[in-house]
Amino acid sequence: MQFETILFSIDQGVALLSLNRPEQLNSFNAQMHGEVREALKQVRQRSDVRVLLLTGEGRGFCAGQDLADRNVAPGAQMPDLGASIEKFYNPLVRALRELPMPVICAVNGVAAGAGANIPLACDLVLAARSAKFIQAFCKLGLVPDSGGTWALPRLVGMARAKALALLGDRLSAEQAVQWGLIYQCVDDEALRETALQLARQLATQPTAGLALIKRALNASFDNSFDQQLDLERDLQRLAGRSDDYREGVAAFMEKRTPVFKGH
Repeated sequence: MQFETILFSIDQGVALLSLNRPEQLNSFNAQMHGEVREALKQVRQRSDVRVLLLTGEGRGFCAGQDLADRNVAPGAQMPDLGASIEKFYNPLVRALRELPMPVICAVNGVAAGAGANIPLACDLVLAARSAKFIQAFCKLGLVPDSGGTWALPRLVGMARAKALALLGDRLSAEQAVQWGLIYQCVDDEALRETALQLARQLATQPTAGLALIKRALNASFDNSFDQQLDLERDLQRLAGRSDDYREGVAAFMEKRTPVFKGH
């Protein structure tokens, strides 16, 4: 598939997916959704991909939905935004969250609306110092989507989640780190390389085991303590049967650097 709204490449086990509509601050239209869906399909299918890095081109990460795709003229029938969420945004955030490998998001510049919540479906979020997270939905009379109402209270607490969602204020990258919304804030010029270095480092690790870690941590929000203990047991059983576990133990005993294969 020839991509027009994203850039997609694979190198050293890292799939780099960059939103590429910089003139529109990488806001989503139907074509971009389709191309991102195809890229994520390739990520899942290719055995040489062990980490996904998601970012954006230009001065912004993503301004959310391209409103030109939803222009409501006077007297026109109102759009079914729920259908749009069901078709596009819910599958996207589910795919990112469930991807069986580490997913890194590098937020460059503005991240607004769905663009502020899509990173929260990733595992590690880095942001440029100039980046801003904006729950802009309230400015249009809408509800935060793309998992925002689920992720925000869990990451920053209910009081701050309500303030972000009801006021729509800009949250700086530094404040986002302090509140626990994201992992790291770096200088603008260092963002892409820092994220790539992290992705390449993770690509050398036992990524099948890292995927199981993701499953366990994600499930912990909904499980009781006893259910989580049972899940840890079950996932550890899977991990202990992997080639990477065998290699990790052998390398430790032989005092050498392990060579993990991700399975």
